[in-house]
Amino acid sequence: MTHTWEISTVTDAARARIATTRVAAAHGVPPLERTRLAVALSTRLRQCLAKGGVWRLALTPADGTLRVELTSSPAGDETPWLVTAPCPEPAAGPVSDSVADDPAVLSEALLGADEDAAVVLDRLVEQEELVAFHREELHQTNQGVLALHAELDAAGRAQRDAFAAERAARREAEAARRRLTFLADASAALTASLNHEEIVRRLPELLVPEYARSVEVWLFDAEEDRGASVPRPAAAVLAARTGRPQYAAAEPGGLPGVDDQAPSALLPDRPLLCAPLPTRNAPLGVLTLTPPGDRWDPDDAVMLLELTRRAGGALENARRFEHNRDIAETLQRALLTELPALPGLRLAARYLPATYGLNIGGDWYDAFRQPDGSLIAVIGDVTGHGLHAAVMMSQLRTALRAYAVDGGTPGELLTRLHTFLHHLQPDLYATAVIARFQPGEPVLTWAAAGHPPPVLRGPDGRVRTLDAKPGAMLGIPLHQEIRDHTEPLEPGSTLALYTDGLVERRAQGIDPGIERLSAALGSFRADELDGDLDGSAERILEPMLSDSERDDDVCLLLCHLDGRLDSRLEGIPGARGGRLTGSGLTGSGLGGRPDDRPPAGS
Repeated sequence: MTHTWEISTVTDAARARIATTRVAAAHGVPPLERTRLAVALSTRLRQCLAKGGVWRLALTPADGTLRVELTSSPAGDETPWLVTAPCPEPAAGPVSDSVADDPAVLSEALLGADEDAAVVLDRLVEQEELVAFHREELHQTNQGVLALHAELDAAGRAQRDAFAAERAARREAEAARRRLTFLADASAALTASLNHEEIVRRLPELLVPEYARSVEVWLFDAEEDRGASVPRPAAAVLAARTGRPQYAAAEPGGLPGVDDQAPSALLPDRPLLCAPLPTRNAPLGVLTLTPPGDRWDPDDAVMLLELTRRAGGALENARRFEHNRDIAETLQRALLTELPALPGLRLAARYLPATYGLNIGGDWYDAFRQPDGSLIAVIGDVTGHGLHAAVMMSQLRTALRAYAVDGGTPGELLTRLHTFLHHLQPDLYATAVIARFQPGEPVLTWAAAGHPPPVLRGPDGRVRTLDAKPGAMLGIPLHQEIRDHTEPLEPGSTLALYTDGLVERRAQGIDPGIERLSAALGSFRADELDGDLDGSAERILEPMLSDSERDDDVCLLLCHLDGRLDSRLEGIPGARGGRLTGSGLTGSGLGGRPDDRPPAGS
């Protein structure tokens, strides 16, 4: 509905302005817009009254706006004045545009309204500016809050990424620690053994099932010894030929330092990692593995290659050790003497090489006659082990025999050996016991240099340890004169000379072992020693070595004065003028016959 007014006087203008304000309020024009409309209309009406004439004001609400149009009447050249104001809420009912007719009230209302409108407008402008300031402040706050939220989100994402990276790094570090721990433990297990067959046996036990489903160790010389060749994967043959690790699978493995090859015809559905077992010169063999899953982790593959390298070194050390040990044992056995035959005196000896470690080559025994007819029995131990100790032992044995040609008591012979060793090998030492049996004299003469004491069994079965003060070790930087000791001998007496490998145990020391040896020697009957001295030596070794790790050589030399004689050595039939001419009683070697050498492994 359009509201119109004809305006030609101030009263008409006042009435039209007041009516316009009411109509605008009725149609929901906001107060600020309504005040602005009233101020603008008042200003335009004053201008129109100043020009004179009749003016027509029309208010038309339509489409959420209030259209205010002021034109001259009748229409002339004057441009219409047009203003619109928003009215979001249309009038609920009919709008009244009538105004009181009192001219004084209208004039006063018109002037007051203008002044009040100006004041209100100024206040509204201030409030609008304040609202705009607060709005801008709120906008900035909102922007700050949004920026803060964005920063918090970014910080949260960065923190989550950092946590994820930390977890990944921790998992990687744990995996690396696990690999290093396994590599250290496996290396220790491999290098702890000096038996190459045991090392080969341990490799699958270490790797299966965590790092490999199957493990095959191909040693080149073992295949040569076996004779018939076994089919090998092409990758293993290539690894043996080139000395480089090979990976055979349908897809490249991308493993560091490993060449990719086509799948193996022997195992087409399983990837193969073929790593050579390196040494200083050439590979000893090839280690062929299949993965525990579909393929290996690259870091696991690097660890496996390093373990293979260490296994090659361990195998090389074991082979070298076994080679040196075989040479030392061969030399040692070659130098073991054939026990001489002497009427009335039986000899039995046993030598057992060490089976653990490189502790072979230092122990020896010997028995030989001197020009005066006496018999020298000696047992000794050179410090150190291996080939060097075996060679040094042979030199001491030869030197002792050379010195004994000129005669001399056991103490004198040991004193000469001490001087010889000190000048020949200042950093090498030895221990020894020498016993001399003189025909026609019922006395044992002996001397010791740093060696476990001899054990003497009487014909009545009582056993004594000959623990008279011995000399110091042979070869030490000390001048010494080693003293002789004597003990009476009766027919049926048995003297046991031995090395520390027979009686010494790491956890117990040497004294309990000597007591056990004395008990074992005293347990025999006299006829057992007279009839079978070699068997008695065997029966002594069995209980003595039952708890031994065999980490040292073992020597045992039994010297038995036959108890079946009615007289001592001088009274043997066939002896004339103090010279022995032979008898049916002969000294026995290791096998009971004078010409037998020690059997292997006995």
